[in-house]
Amino acid sequence: MHRDSLKSVSRIVVKVGTGVLTDSRKLIDPAQLAQLVAQIAALKKSGKEVVLVTSGAVGAGMGALGYAARPTDLAEKQACAAVGQSRLMAAYDKLFAAHGLVVAQVLLTHDDLEHHERHLNARNTLVTLLHRGVVPIINENDAVSFTEIKFGDNDKLSALVASLLPADLLVILTTVDGVIENFGKKNPRLLSVIEKIDAAIEKMAGGTTSVTAVGGMKSKIDAAKIVVRSGIPLVIASGKKKNLLAKILDGADEGTLFVAQPNKLQSRKRWIAFCHHPQGVLFVDDGAKKALREAGKSLLPPGLARCEGEFAADDVVRICDLNGTEFARGIARFSAAEIRAGKLARVELVHRDDLVIL
Repeated sequence: MHRDSLKSVSRIVVKVGTGVLTDSRKLIDPAQLAQLVAQIAALKKSGKEVVLVTSGAVGAGMGALGYAARPTDLAEKQACAAVGQSRLMAAYDKLFAAHGLVVAQVLLTHDDLEHHERHLNARNTLVTLLHRGVVPIINENDAVSFTEIKFGDNDKLSALVASLLPADLLVILTTVDGVIENFGKKNPRLLSVIEKIDAAIEKMAGGTTSVTAVGGMKSKIDAAKIVVRSGIPLVIASGKKKNLLAKILDGADEGTLFVAQPNKLQSRKRWIAFCHHPQGVLFVDDGAKKALREAGKSLLPPGLARCEGEFAADDVVRICDLNGTEFARGIARFSAAEIRAGKLARVELVHRDDLVIL
């Protein structure tokens, strides 16, 4: 049932991981790159819009600069990315051109999506490229991006791009067949469909052991949380399989499908929920939690238990229950200092229009 809904998608974000693109020597694998491009070209010919989020720049640069393992020093990592990014784009440009397709390089940093005008500008640029029949190829701007080069990783970046557009489907191509129960044990089992991301699913997601990769399955589950809450399904599948994308869009049982939540978030709410580094935390009592979650209310001073961190008015904050579990995010109307002073009454600390239940 869930798989059949994938037959009607028209705008797809495809993310390919470093492990999918590189060979045993950690160099870009031309044959693998060619078959992935051929799959995307086939989707384009069938009338789909496709955005490609690609890893591999650091991996491509590692080979060129003679690194045996992914460098840990930030400047060395960025040097690898700078050398590798141009090599990667040159390879994509040539391969897509053979299918009569034009590509566009789009390098993003977290700031581009957090700042509201730049966020809207990024979306307008991508939508314009898609309308022109171009394949946007997106990567994090690793050569200048700091805080350890991070959106976190390209899994998160792909989820944010899917949410930004919004897309109808996100496909994350990796080196495994999907989310596997009992991974590395005697009785492994591929999970075909995940309807809810609960503690058991999170526990299955370890990190990564690859020398070129960053995220592992944990970052893919984190990406899944973003897109399914945005109302977008996600498939995690093996990027080494031939014709995989066509099979997924034909409703075949490939990889692991994360089912989208039925109530889609509006564009501004997606921006509030996912495109910020929250600056502080507001802890609320059980009554306030219920009012926010079930009655769609604003957060008022009587429901606030405590305020942590330093933030200004109009910063995004996490909203947690008394156990410390984050269940919402919102834009604070007052600074942390004003809230802690305890003189605010009959005001909204976070207005419901600026608040997202996660």
